[in-house]
Amino acid sequence: MTVSSTSLQHALLLKTFDASLAQDGVHGSPAHVSSPSAQDEDDDAADRPRLRAIFISDLHIGTPGFQAEALLDFLKHHPSDVLYLVGDIVDGWQLRRRWFWPQSHNDVVQKLLRRARKGCRVVYVPGNHDEFARHFVGHAFGGVEVVHETTHTTAQGLKLWVVHGDHFDGVIQCAKWLAYVGDWLYELTLRINRHLNSFRARVGLPYWSLSAYLKLKVKKAVNFISDFEVAVAHEAKRRGFDGVVCGHIHHAEIRDVNGTLYCNDGDWVESRTALVEHADGHLEIVHWGSHAVVRQRVAAAQVVPA
Repeated sequence: MTVSSTSLQHALLLKTFDASLAQDGVHGSPAHVSSPSAQDEDDDAADRPRLRAIFISDLHIGTPGFQAEALLDFLKHHPSDVLYLVGDIVDGWQLRRRWFWPQSHNDVVQKLLRRARKGCRVVYVPGNHDEFARHFVGHAFGGVEVVHETTHTTAQGLKLWVVHGDHFDGVIQCAKWLAYVGDWLYELTLRINRHLNSFRARVGLPYWSLSAYLKLKVKKAVNFISDFEVAVAHEAKRRGFDGVVCGHIHHAEIRDVNGTLYCNDGDWVESRTALVEHADGHLEIVHWGSHAVVRQRVAAAQVVPA
């Protein structure tokens, strides 16, 4: 009997979430006790300012490059009313080649599920690396809503289109085989990056992303980022939105693109960044570094004229 790749992808997703749902107690008694880092969020976050919304993407759970401990620490310090998972949360491309699922990755999934169970609205917009999840649009896993795209309205009344962004990547749409090759080379760069930062940590230096540095030094990569931003912002404007929140290119940014607010929440394999909305509607990029938190803050109402 021949099993299709789509069926294998479905089974992969169900295997992943069923295990995490069981351990989080959603299906009944936990299979085993999760690590303390996945359990302490509710107690530690209770006295912290609550954000209106958090946007994170490109976690790539299931790969060695995913910085799970950093994300767990970020989530621990940032409670929110809504949490948007803007694609490439689970890396199906890598998991099909090699299964990699350590406890810290499971802790992240459990923390996301626990947030939904505790009253935070969690919305999952799949990307290209977790495109298998698009087959489950309209369903929910442990309270996590799965949608193709969605709309977020800020406290200042800005209507933002929330989408992963892979549909604006010509390589993904026209030459997917090339995207797979690029993914392998990118994973190689991340592997070098992990060894480099292990050495930097031993000598007391802060985290630094080699891959992000190379991306901004290569002219074609810079042009690709600029073209991507313009294309996504143009489509958001055409659809009647004030702005867009996306991921995909692993480059956190808040800027005005021809009168449209463009926001990219970055990633959790290179830059460890998130986009957050405060109670007053201000949007901000948070860089969750090893030594200090560096923030890019913007008053959204000043970026997009009323």
